[in-house]
Amino acid sequence: MVSDKKLDQMDTLIDEFRMRVKDSSQRAAYSDVFDEATLMALYDLAKKGYIDALGGTVNTGKEANVFHAISKKENMPEIAVKIYMISTANFNAMKEYILGDPRFVGIKQSRKDIILAWAKKEFKNLMRAREAGVRVPDPYITKRNILLMEFIGKDGIPMPQLKDVEMTREEIQHIFERTTEYMNLLYCQAKLVHADLSEYNILVDMNNMEPVIIDMGQSVLTEHFNAETYLRRDVTNICRFFGKLNIQVNENEMISNIKEDKK
Repeated sequence: MVSDKKLDQMDTLIDEFRMRVKDSSQRAAYSDVFDEATLMALYDLAKKGYIDALGGTVNTGKEANVFHAISKKENMPEIAVKIYMISTANFNAMKEYILGDPRFVGIKQSRKDIILAWAKKEFKNLMRAREAGVRVPDPYITKRNILLMEFIGKDGIPMPQLKDVEMTREEIQHIFERTTEYMNLLYCQAKLVHADLSEYNILVDMNNMEPVIIDMGQSVLTEHFNAETYLRRDVTNICRFFGKLNIQVNENEMISNIKEDKK
């Protein structure tokens, strides 16, 4: 059992966070995020030392909100807490990426089951990507509709999205080459296709100008029936962005390079 003191502490943190949201429609949205079941899962993670203090919003989306938090765990003082919204997420769109994945054969197709599977799916995808050598947030633990992972940033300030970074010509070329390398590692080593890769889902670690690939919940195994379609879409997005920055790109050549097993 979680102590009453810990419950009160977590309630206070959530209440303080809600009070900082002045817009009533946003408050309603956060009520959807912090439903009773999600709060209890957060309490359990706090009891185990994963969450010591829950901070503000890092990112909000249609399927999930990401919060900054402080942990008591060694080597993970700052963490990102991603909470998938069971009541509002577009689970019909999610089903497209769940169905056909052999890791989730037989899963019930209710809203709750799809979204809970989605959290597990992103955790598994991040693990596979990391093991293949792709720079992604290090996944720590998943519980119900919550995923805890490495916070890409410092002191609660996240590293910027690729779309917002000012770069020299050399830095642009470097980021492009590293992104292509990571797509190759995903495909050939992790056996994954990101399926939503763009300048919005790549952060840039400003300490060393390295790309960090995020948002891998929708990523599919290469054996998925739509994997090639998703790969082509990813390549089109990356070529479009870097093409605008005067990088010479060819979609067909890029796909061939991604599929080339270089090990």
